[in-house]
Amino acid sequence: MKKDVVAVQIRCIHPYLSNNGTAIFLGNKEKVFIIAVDTHMARVIEEFRAEVPKPRPMTHDLMVSIMKGFGVTVERVVITDLRESTFFARLVLLQQNELGKKIVEIDARPSDSLAIAMAHKRPIFISQALFDRMDDASEMLERISQETSSAGPETESGTDA
Repeated sequence: MKKDVVAVQIRCIHPYLSNNGTAIFLGNKEKVFIIAVDTHMARVIEEFRAEVPKPRPMTHDLMVSIMKGFGVTVERVVITDLRESTFFARLVLLQQNELGKKIVEIDARPSDSLAIAMAHKRPIFISQALFDRMDDASEMLERISQETSSAGPETESGTDA
């Protein structure tokens, strides 16, 4: 792996105080940053993350099944850029068959990329340049974790920090 990317994990999935989104806290020991996603996508990501069984395949389940059917695996997800408040990501895929190996990078929304990474249990990276630009939300994550833990077990939480 090149030195121009930084490994991160989903640290917490937390609803915003507004109705139009959910905060995905991503980071490592050095820094935590936030990507805002719509509530539906946050639920999809959390369901894959928690390995929630589904009675019928949903869209991302279908994508996972199609990839498996064609012998395609997800190598990694890389969050590559932030422009005009929009994040960009790449799915790095590997196809192996009797003819050999082929690596393909696909432009994708970070929310879709995170869902697929969770479904395949694959690593998530962010470009070093973007990681350096991101504001550190570690204190906010710590505050949320403390509020959630002091609220008691009946409060639903997406934290695993």
